[in-house]
Amino acid sequence: MAGARGAGGAAAATGARPGKRPGGPEAAPEPEESSLAGAPAPSLQEGSDSGLSESEESVFSGLEDSGSDSSEDDSAEEEEEVSSDEGHSGPEKTAGQQAATPSPSTEVARAQGCEEYAVDSSDEEDIRNTVGNVPLEWYDDFPHVGYDLDGRRIYKPLRTRDELDQFLDKMDNPDYWRTVQDRMTGHDVRLTDEQVALVRRLQRGQFGDVSFDPYEPAVDFFSGDLMIHPVTNRPADKRSFIPSLVEKEKVSRMVHAIKMGWIQPRRPREHSPSFYDLWAQEDPNAVLGRHKMHVPAPKLALPGHAESYNPPPEYLPSEEERLAWEQQEPGERKLNFLPRKFPSLRAVPAYGRFIQERFERCLDLYLCPRQRKMRVNVDPEDLIPKLPRPRDLQPFPTCQALVYKGHSDLVRCLSVSPEGQWLASGSDDGSVRLWEVATARCMRTVPVGGVVRSIAWNPHPTVCLVAVAVEDSVLLLNPGLGDRLAVGGTDQLLSAFVAPEEPAEQPARWLEASEEERRGGLRLRICHGKPVTQVTWHGRGDYMAVVLAAAGHTQVLIHQLSRRRSQSPFRRSHGQVQRVAFHPVRPFLLVASQRSVRVYHLLRQELTKKLRPNCKWVSSLAVHPAGDNIICGSYDSKLVWFDLDLSCEPYRVLRHHRKALRAVAFHTRYPLFASGSDDGSVIVCHGMVYNDLLQNPLLVPVKVLRGHALTRDLGVLDVAFHPTQPWIFSSGADGTVRLFT
Repeated sequence: MAGARGAGGAAAATGARPGKRPGGPEAAPEPEESSLAGAPAPSLQEGSDSGLSESEESVFSGLEDSGSDSSEDDSAEEEEEVSSDEGHSGPEKTAGQQAATPSPSTEVARAQGCEEYAVDSSDEEDIRNTVGNVPLEWYDDFPHVGYDLDGRRIYKPLRTRDELDQFLDKMDNPDYWRTVQDRMTGHDVRLTDEQVALVRRLQRGQFGDVSFDPYEPAVDFFSGDLMIHPVTNRPADKRSFIPSLVEKEKVSRMVHAIKMGWIQPRRPREHSPSFYDLWAQEDPNAVLGRHKMHVPAPKLALPGHAESYNPPPEYLPSEEERLAWEQQEPGERKLNFLPRKFPSLRAVPAYGRFIQERFERCLDLYLCPRQRKMRVNVDPEDLIPKLPRPRDLQPFPTCQALVYKGHSDLVRCLSVSPEGQWLASGSDDGSVRLWEVATARCMRTVPVGGVVRSIAWNPHPTVCLVAVAVEDSVLLLNPGLGDRLAVGGTDQLLSAFVAPEEPAEQPARWLEASEEERRGGLRLRICHGKPVTQVTWHGRGDYMAVVLAAAGHTQVLIHQLSRRRSQSPFRRSHGQVQRVAFHPVRPFLLVASQRSVRVYHLLRQELTKKLRPNCKWVSSLAVHPAGDNIICGSYDSKLVWFDLDLSCEPYRVLRHHRKALRAVAFHTRYPLFASGSDDGSVIVCHGMVYNDLLQNPLLVPVKVLRGHALTRDLGVLDVAFHPTQPWIFSSGADGTVRLFT
């Protein structure tokens, strides 16, 4: 129908133009267009105008004419044409009858419309919802969702499937993913492939029409090139040169109104402050409105599992607990009733203490004094803690005294002998140097053939041993310094070991040193097969803990020197281990991973406490000599102090450094602790721990020590206190060890 009307309208438009014949060369090939074009012009003049406007609108809007949408549109258009033809006058009516002679194209279109009604579809239910522009929420409480064309209700489909049925349907139905619910009818609709493709294009942000090209070249009508002929050669109007009389009359009226005072100029608004009553919205007659300081009553605690008529078994008391509860005083009982179990809610009897509890609740509300505390005016100076002056907290290291030079690469680690007379340092140049503390003289240089990751002097005063972590092994060196009795006793202790007849399988291998290595000071070599990152001694000097750079539960190993035995204390790992430390007093082992510090009881073989430093990456760990406090350094420039008796959360977080912390240390005698950082500084703090458990530790930073030069963006790599004096040693990336006194 639309195509026929468009063709007829176009033909009529061509016939209505003056100076052109209807039967042009375009109409010659098709006889249907010529028959329509040969109709009298007056009767089709209005139709031609409407057809021209529709064609223009369809052309300029960019929409394609897709033919008739449905049979209703065809029948409605036919009825409009018939009624419009009947409404015309006499000559126009006869002309319309002549124009309405059926052409082949219109007969085909009407035959198609009649074929649509040839099939009787009265048995099929027409479920089109004719509810109109009405919100569907209005039908939430009704069994139907709208009305069809005959006015009958469209009932909602029964939704009796539970979640299990929906899940089974989801598993069995291959089209479940493309099935949606129609909100107008409530039925499930299966999307076609074209609709699914449309949805996917819209989800990707593309255009709905497949054939639409958003990047087609734009036709620039007004180009930048100079043209010979103008776009339009229409001469200018005469009114563009003559002043407008209408505008002149408007201006004269406005001038007259201004002279008479009818039009006033706009005055600038004065911004005056507006005040309003804060309590104007409250009802003054209400009880709560009269009492400005009203405090609502506290709510009752919600019932727990013990109040249930069918509580879990762990809430039911045993016979001993029932007898103990009955012998207690009513004020000492944790619960004022005994939990009981009933088969159903119907079998629960009335609560015997209901009236008494209601009476006690009323007494609490009546006798409880509820008032708001007035704001206390506090001087801000009083809120700052009164810290003692650093002058009153001496002694502590204040200045650089000695520089120990000799390493050619960065010094990663250092350790002081128990008497404080000797100092051992390990470097990336593959050597261990032994220094005299008082003179900064290098007594011995032991080449180890690799990067020294960690070094630790045996804390026992009668054992002269230094443990050195090199690559995948731990070397036990006898430096041969100091008391000759201690040096000889150490060798005698190591040589007194008798190997068992059936050696047990161990995670590490103990190897004796050769004669040439013994002349260099090496006594034992413990091979692990994985790189060693840290070695530390127990306070008694017989046990040694080692950290391996490997994944799994064998990251931490404990070696016993006297029996040459190795063991792995853990069955599984909790992240990459960074540092370990023995507790100085109790049989505890502290293991620091990247995000937490775990405290294990070695005798009970259980986890005692887990500390949360709240930092990104723990780098170092130190334990207070009394054993109740520990400090952790992290790569995000935080120093965290933990009080083990207080909480698993940090007691204090200090952010004094600007870069990553590499090492932290406690002094064994003085209340001092220090931290070394990549910013090249060592910060010494006073950390007083009191014997009174009610008094918190006093933490005061007292001195910033500088002296190391930054090398490869690294500063201070390790710090260690002198065992008896308030001195501190620091090793840096500049290849030096410095003593501050």
